[in-house]
Amino acid sequence: PAASRLRVARVAPAQTRGTMAAAARRGAVRKVTDYVVLGAGSAGSVLAHRLTEGGANTVAVVEAGKKDIGRWDSWTVQMPAALTYSVADQRYNWDFHTVPQKNLNNRRIHQPRGKILGGSSSINAMVYVRGHAEDFERWANEDGASGWAYNDCLPYFKKAQRFMGTDPTGSTEKSPYRGYDGPLCVTNYENPGSRTNILFDVLEAAGADAGYPITKDTNGYQQEGFGPFDMTIDQRSGTRCSAAAAYLRPALKNPEQPIDLFTNTLVRRILFDDESSRDGKAPRAIGVECEDLSSGEVFEVHAAKEVILSMGAVGSPQTLQVSGVGDRAALERAGVKGIVHHNPLVGSNLQDHLEVYLQYLCTQPVSLYPVAAWTLRHFHERVAVGLEWFLRGTGVCASNQFETGAFIRSDAGIKHPDIQYHFIPGCVVGQLDFLPHHGFQIHVGTLRPTSRGSVTIDSADPKVAPLIDPNFLDTDKDVEDMRKAVRLADEIIQQPAFATYKGKRLAPDAEMDVLSSSKASDEAIDGWVRESSHSAYHLSCTCAMGKVTDSSGRVLGIDNLRVVDASVMPSMTSGNLNAPTIMLAEKIADDILGRRLASEAEDWYVHPEWETKQR
Repeated sequence: PAASRLRVARVAPAQTRGTMAAAARRGAVRKVTDYVVLGAGSAGSVLAHRLTEGGANTVAVVEAGKKDIGRWDSWTVQMPAALTYSVADQRYNWDFHTVPQKNLNNRRIHQPRGKILGGSSSINAMVYVRGHAEDFERWANEDGASGWAYNDCLPYFKKAQRFMGTDPTGSTEKSPYRGYDGPLCVTNYENPGSRTNILFDVLEAAGADAGYPITKDTNGYQQEGFGPFDMTIDQRSGTRCSAAAAYLRPALKNPEQPIDLFTNTLVRRILFDDESSRDGKAPRAIGVECEDLSSGEVFEVHAAKEVILSMGAVGSPQTLQVSGVGDRAALERAGVKGIVHHNPLVGSNLQDHLEVYLQYLCTQPVSLYPVAAWTLRHFHERVAVGLEWFLRGTGVCASNQFETGAFIRSDAGIKHPDIQYHFIPGCVVGQLDFLPHHGFQIHVGTLRPTSRGSVTIDSADPKVAPLIDPNFLDTDKDVEDMRKAVRLADEIIQQPAFATYKGKRLAPDAEMDVLSSSKASDEAIDGWVRESSHSAYHLSCTCAMGKVTDSSGRVLGIDNLRVVDASVMPSMTSGNLNAPTIMLAEKIADDILGRRLASEAEDWYVHPEWETKQR
């Protein structure tokens, strides 16, 4: 009945088959549905919504995490300014760490991944960046990724988006680059004077002082330059607009969309049809074996049409590998019994963005310090801004505090931006705390690193975290590019616009010579980057099109099995990855349903003298 689709499915105790050991090996079938979607994150939420529209298909969604609303601490997910809370602990977070990084002084780098409805879109920084048009042109020219040119992808960015801001150009006409009727709420603080902190305006002005262009829409015609950053925030309520809020919850509330949702449920392995292998045919996925993490009961969910992995760049390759899909020798070493399909590229090609924070004291009392740091002196101010958000959904807490930023090119001869700067009007210490002084920081990251890593299992037990090795800074080019990005960032802070705000540099140490191009300066910057850098949390490309899947996410060599998430990207896009992941899921959902939006022939900006000028 329709009413049963509105609640989170609870799993009845598994029927034993003689002994508890037998039950653990193979549980009872709890559901047979058209599609089984593994993961209720950014891509999984899109698929659940689109595949069930109009009652066209039945879908079961399996998610290891909890609900994102209705809990005592759900405000830490829904309040945009509280974004660091879930990143810093394990309540809604897989809380992974990399293996020791040989080029980062053997440090293990934190890799939070969302373990909650909405996945990482429920714990990320809400920065909505599509990437550059040239990224998708590159995709379309890579083996196995045809059909992903920019003009093929733009209609799906627009289909997903509900832009709630105002056009910063002052035009009353709708932009051909934005969507206005989609599920995903996107807004921005478009003009100087409208933002929650004056330092956001100062950053934009400093970019102009340094000779960079001002762009009004980094997701539109011109990514290159300084300007407002879009954010996935519902302007009506001042809350995070995760994929769960945009896609999954509305579908669950619609009695015409038949979805069964299993939360707090671990995917143990993908199930395959034994008969197909005996007949010499390609293995065929028929369902998934799950475990209720509350009761420990094991059960199965079967798919009449397809099993779709949407577990992210860590979870999807891990689940393939523990299910017997991957490099035969590596799987056997990990203890996997029964190799289903040998493909040594599963889990390879891991890509991620690396960042450092340049931090400065602020000489004017205008930063986030009074409301962001726990101090007795400013306790009442912190309480006041919190109450404003709880009562009205407005104010400082309704912003993710990444209101402006920049995309620039590190050198002449680079066609489109390869450096991204995020900016916060405060100084963060670790993941959660703010420095108890007025300050600001600029996040410095390169966009197209050449280093490649891997995700590999070390155990056949799906509860054991896989070995995550981004292999950061493994090429000389990546080291040189980070060095350039740091120098260019410090140059921006030295501009006249910051003159009345810039105090002592805290990181790197004020004594470090950053701006000169001497060997000593190079070595000092490189050493600081190796000791202080961290992930931007943009893991991707581990089930890449052309290597593990085809251009529609179908797993090569296996029937009825698909991967739809950031892991199928053939290469990283230039920026944050949530927006392109949602676009990708929208586009493949249409592929599954046998339909396609018409391409849109919109142009994009390239600096007219990019071959000879850096700015």
